[in-house]
Amino acid sequence: MDKYKKLLEIKINKEKVKAFIKETVETLLIVFVLVVLIRSLIGEPRWIPSGSMEPTLQIGDNLIIEKISYRFSEPERGDIVVFYPPHQVLDPSLLGKFSRMIGFFSKDEAYIKRIIALPGDTVEVVPNKGVYINGILIKESYKKAVFSGICDSTMLCGPYTVPEDSYYMMGDNRNDSTDSRYWGALPEERIVGKAFFRFWPLNRAGILKSGRYELEQDKFSGFKN
Repeated sequence: MDKYKKLLEIKINKEKVKAFIKETVETLLIVFVLVVLIRSLIGEPRWIPSGSMEPTLQIGDNLIIEKISYRFSEPERGDIVVFYPPHQVLDPSLLGKFSRMIGFFSKDEAYIKRIIALPGDTVEVVPNKGVYINGILIKESYKKAVFSGICDSTMLCGPYTVPEDSYYMMGDNRNDSTDSRYWGALPEERIVGKAFFRFWPLNRAGILKSGRYELEQDKFSGFKN
């Protein structure tokens, strides 16, 4: 009788182990699917590795990049955007595409810059003066300093008309940023999402405001925060 009782206990324990393993696998699978859906459709965390967006973003800042708004509206001037630069050859494999979609384990390097000019805008970067959009010098309170370098023949300082479905990107740290001046306009299809919230460090945590401005014909209408 004891022998049968022990066998029954062993069988029950095995069933419990199987049930535990099954439940664990199902839970992990659900978590994985949720993570993929959230990171690919809603948003993903990113950290800042360089000083090209100073003073707005500092090295080591951790951000949430949201992917919802551009599904319903077009990018706007002043938006801070994460993207894959046009000169970079992206990994064409299925794994590469999946990694970029969720922003995880991707070998492709993403950049973060600010949208300065929209499709159809004519942009010109003038050293020691600033940026002109459609012939108007724009006011940029977010930049670290005016570009004080030299626009040589290899750079796209303009006057340059931004192509359709493309954007002219610049870092706020104009003297230490590799941006559209060097690799041209950014195709919209390469945009990952918009920088929305800084969650680290805690003393600077909060929603990131876009430095937006409007151009009305030939008159600068003012800077909007």
